[in-house]
Amino acid sequence: MSASVIRRGLELFSDKDGVKRKQKKSSSSRKSALMEQISTDKQGVQRRIRQLQRPGGSARNTNTVKDKHVRSALDEYRKKQKKSQLKSNLEYFLGAGCKTQSKDSIKIVQQHSGRRACDQPDLPVSKPEEKSVFSEKDFKEFQKEYFSKL
Repeated sequence: MSASVIRRGLELFSDKDGVKRKQKKSSSSRKSALMEQISTDKQGVQRRIRQLQRPGGSARNTNTVKDKHVRSALDEYRKKQKKSQLKSNLEYFLGAGCKTQSKDSIKIVQQHSGRRACDQPDLPVSKPEEKSVFSEKDFKEFQKEYFSKL
């Protein structure tokens, strides 16, 4: 079946229901609507039609020198700079509600102490325990001999 036969059949079917399909507007009706907005001067009619067909249509660009507000460069710089949050952050962290336990703070400091060898703390050197040459038995014998002579 061709598209025209199907279209005719749909038109007949829609006519029975009382529903009519919308027809496409022709470009001439669009141009006639634009011509109503334009004055009848012959010069510049085509240019004015193009201006009206653009997005934004008849709205003109209002960014002219007359409308601009002149600002100093210093004001622009200050406006673009981020404001420091140091004061509010210090108040938050030094407040009474944000205290950490000492063992937790020590763990945090140890984790973030650095990974280079020069950042690592020196390991405590364990000294070997001195073993005496004498035993307890020898000390008792010495004590008996020394104090018994006195």
